Amino acid sequence: MGQGGNPRRPQSRDAELGAAVARAQDGDESAFALAYRIVQPGLLGYLRGLVGEDAEDIASDAWLEIARDLGRFRGDGAGFRGWTATIARHRALDHLRRQRVRPRAAGLEQDALELPGRHSTPDQALESLSTARALELVRALPREQAEAVLLRVVVGLDGPAAARVLGKRPGAVRTAAYRGLRRLARRLGAHGEPPARWDSG
Repeated sequence: MGQGGNPRRPQSRDAELGAAVARAQDGDESAFALAYRIVQPGLLGYLRGLVGEDAEDIASDAWLEIARDLGRFRGDGAGFRGWTATIARHRALDHLRRQRVRPRAAGLEQDALELPGRHSTPDQALESLSTARALELVRALPREQAEAVLLRVVVGLDGPAAARVLGKRPGAVRTAAYRGLRRLARRLGAHGEPPARWDSG
């Protein structure tokens, strides 16, 4: 959460991230560390949604690949978040194939659960949940909806960027995220959940 309890949006740091990536490509190690600090919480939350307890190992592997291929990246801060999510997703799916386990929603980092600033009904429903309850509800979503919600809400990607990560059409990803958020809102209403903050649990 941002100062004053307002949700911080990952997109609000895209200009800073883009500048850091450009400096990192010129060999500035402190700029790479800044890019890592901006991207890592959302990326780790996304990976926890896919591989559970193995997320930190997968993230480490992904960052090795990111560092190795950084010179080939072309784009801005938002593009970098999408590029890193794509690399992390490929690593996670390779890991899951090796284990012959379907991706599963698991514990997300509390710090990674930052909602976008728009206040539609599904967003307000999510905002009223405790972190623990939100994770329980996200785990219950169909995989396609859960991953779309993770990319849109936790990583902070827009529809086209999330679609590139998933290899789907933007409309399909927006629809999956919307349906997932609506399902969460309905579940919240059906259970009469008391209002709480994301950071309260």
